[in-house]
Formats: sequence, structure tokens, C-alpha cells
Amino acid sequence: MTSIAKPVIPFVTLPKNELGLTIRDYEGAVSTLCAGCGHDSVTAAITQMFWELSMPPHTIAKLSGIGCSSKTPTYFVRGAHGFNSAHGRMVTIATGANAANRELNYIGISGDGDSLSIGLGHLAHAIRRNVNMIYIIENNGVYGLTKGQFSASADIGSRLKKGEPNAIAPIDPILLGLSMGATFLARSFSGDKAQLVPILKAAAAHNGLALIDVISPCVTFNDHEGSTKSYRFMREHEVKEIETDFVPIRKEIHRSIDVNDATEITMHDGSVVRFRSVPEGYDPYDRQKVEEYIRDRRSRGEIATGLLYVDEQALDVHAMNNTPRYGLNKVPYEKLCPGSSVLKTMQESFR
Repeated sequence: MTSIAKPVIPFVTLPKNELGLTIRDYEGAVSTLCAGCGHDSVTAAITQMFWELSMPPHTIAKLSGIGCSSKTPTYFVRGAHGFNSAHGRMVTIATGANAANRELNYIGISGDGDSLSIGLGHLAHAIRRNVNMIYIIENNGVYGLTKGQFSASADIGSRLKKGEPNAIAPIDPILLGLSMGATFLARSFSGDKAQLVPILKAAAAHNGLALIDVISPCVTFNDHEGSTKSYRFMREHEVKEIETDFVPIRKEIHRSIDVNDATEITMHDGSVVRFRSVPEGYDPYDRQKVEEYIRDRRSRGEIATGLLYVDEQALDVHAMNNTPRYGLNKVPYEKLCPGSSVLKTMQESFR
């Protein structure tokens, strides 16, 4: 299904940012994701973030790979640059684009399958290089685009629609980032816009790779085995005259995460996920203590959310490689190709 362009209807009552733009100027096409998908809540938060920051749309570069999550860039900032890459290769394209033009504001949208399976090696090296970009993982634990198989972030014991439990340990992008020297790590819930928008704004201000793991429920493949109203049960018991599929309309889940206690949020399938904001006095600058805190909360069945770790002193990819302060696409040809005599002198210096 192709995306549907939103009609541009002027609303004189909408507030404007410092550029004189309304929130509508930061929207994209009409979403074709399942009704109630958490990814659309992430889109709303991203749209709000760019509008509040008064970021010129033409200075934004949005990138994605393959999967339900990778459709997200279509739905925000229609006036931005955009590139949809191959499965798992979003961050490699972002790295190249960032190297060529550091003056753009890069945001990459990926999924747990796109980032933690086929794209895991590329994500790892983007963390090492500290590429200056916002990197969002819309994490739902399944491959939604290919009918709900386990992804690499699925928890042990979680079940597919067919009922079999997952027995493979999950990859936690936050713990992965801590082990590899990431300089900005945050986690949030797609339905908590009040928490997610400030995290996104902090990520936009960070000099380096800002990795945000957003737990984003899948409304289609979270139905459980044993229900007589599940998709599996209906397909096994009905007499089909034609082959059809149906996704019921669900409301997006919105819930603020309590700052003092664990917040239990019931998903569409009836399962409960426990989120906890980091406590007052939490130190996001101590890598070892952050890892200990996350592992402790995980052992209690809780998902720690908020800005979990940040290193404001680390060098980004441009500082490490001593690149010019402007985009390489603006470097004069004479500097890019100084001539054979200069090249010969450089080669002699290596002898």
C-alpha cells in the first residue's frame, strides 16, 4: 500500500515556532501502519520534537532500513531529506552521508529486527565511531512485517502466535551500547510522550550517536495462544471462501511512567509490562553503575526508562578523523585533488 499525502489545510489558530511554522509543517504522509501501532506514537513524538526545536525541515536527514519501523520516516517532516536503505543497512548509509555533509541533522529509524539481527554489526561500528545522529530502535520483539517471528530482542519465555516459547536470550541494545562505549543511551515507552519528547530533544543536542530504545507494542502479533478470538484460532476453524486478512482497530496505548514507582502497562493482548523511570539522584555518567542498575531492574522484571547514560566529553566521528568543520561536499576541488606533485610528496613521506 502506498502512503497517502495529507491535505495541507491552513489552521490559523495553531501555534507557531520560532520559524513561523506550525506542527502541521513537520508532518508527513498518512500512516499505513496497523491502527494502534506504537510506531505512530513515536512518529508523533518525533514531529513534536522537531517543531519545538524550530529545526528547519531542509536541514533534517531521515533514514531507515526495512521493516514496519522503517516506514516511520514517511510520516514526519515531509520537507526533509530522506533515504530508505536495505535491511540492516540504515546506519551505514547514515555514516556515509554524515561523513559527506556534517551540517545536516541526522535521524535514523530502525527496528529490533533491522538493528539487532541483520544490522547488528553495522550498529556496533556506528557506536564505536560515535556517528553524530539520533538512532531510534522501535522495539516490539517481533518481525511484524513478515508475520510475527521472534526478533533478537524477544524475552525468554515469550510466545509466538503459534504458542512456542522463545528460548534464546535477548539482545538488550542499552547493555550492548554500554559494553561498546556508547555516549548516549536512553529508553522509553512509545505511549509516554511526556517522557519521550524530552529524551528526543536531548538526543538532538548530543554530539555523537544518541541511541534510543523505544518499547513500541505490535497490535497485530501480540495475540496469545488459546484465545478463541485469536487470528490463529479463526484461521484454523473457519471455512474460507476467499483468502483474506483482518487487523482490528485498536487504540494507541498512552500512559505516563511514574517517576517514583514501577508502572504496569497492559498491552493489547492482555500481557503486562512493567516500566520504571530512573530515580532522583540517578547518575547517568557512571557507566558501571548504570549497567548494574539496569541489570538489577531487569532481574526484577522491570524495564528502566529515561536518559540512562551520557558521555558529553567523547569525540564524535568528525573530531576523531579531524575533518573540516563544514561538509565535505563544500570542500573546494583544489583541496580534494591538489595534484600529482602533492600526492608524490605525501607518498614519499610514508617511505
